[in-house]
Amino acid sequence: MSIRNADHPIDPDFLARWSPRAYSPQEVTQADLLPLFEAARWAPSAFNYQPWRFAYALRGDANWDAFVGALLPFNAGWAQKAGALLYVLSDKQITAPGASEATPAKWNSFDAGAAWAYLALQGAKRGLSTHAMAGFDPEAAAKATGAGDRYKVEVAVAVGWRGEAGDLPEALQAREKPSPRLSVSEIAFHGALKA
Repeated sequence: MSIRNADHPIDPDFLARWSPRAYSPQEVTQADLLPLFEAARWAPSAFNYQPWRFAYALRGDANWDAFVGALLPFNAGWAQKAGALLYVLSDKQITAPGASEATPAKWNSFDAGAAWAYLALQGAKRGLSTHAMAGFDPEAAAKATGAGDRYKVEVAVAVGWRGEAGDLPEALQAREKPSPRLSVSEIAFHGALKA
């Protein structure tokens, strides 16, 4: 596994979190997931509206096939071995403080992303691997999760105990390591962005 190094002092938990695809057959229980949802609960949000929702299935339960079936085949191939699969949803409507009627939300996706980050970090601290995926069929995911018209399905997330890279298809084995990141100078600009 490659070693990540920060250019500036940060908590090592940020470097330890990455997105594996290899999962062990060890069961993930609801009790394993509840601390992840608890951490996500404390993410910041516009107007403290907390638009994030999580729909989840545990491997082998009554929801599993529909949740895995909503993934694109590439992701389903490895994610079906995770112990849990969840979808991050966001509320597309908001009733702002002092208002009596809901209006279209503007920051729901941004806020749901913050909740996902908290969930992922808590998972890493507990020894669980999380891997978010945009590769899913939106209609199938909306049906499986009950999103309806009110909620946007943002991402799917495989959750489980880390497995062996050798259990993955050969094409994925070399990718089973923490990925590098752009430098701070490439993402943060004093003043306007630079091309």
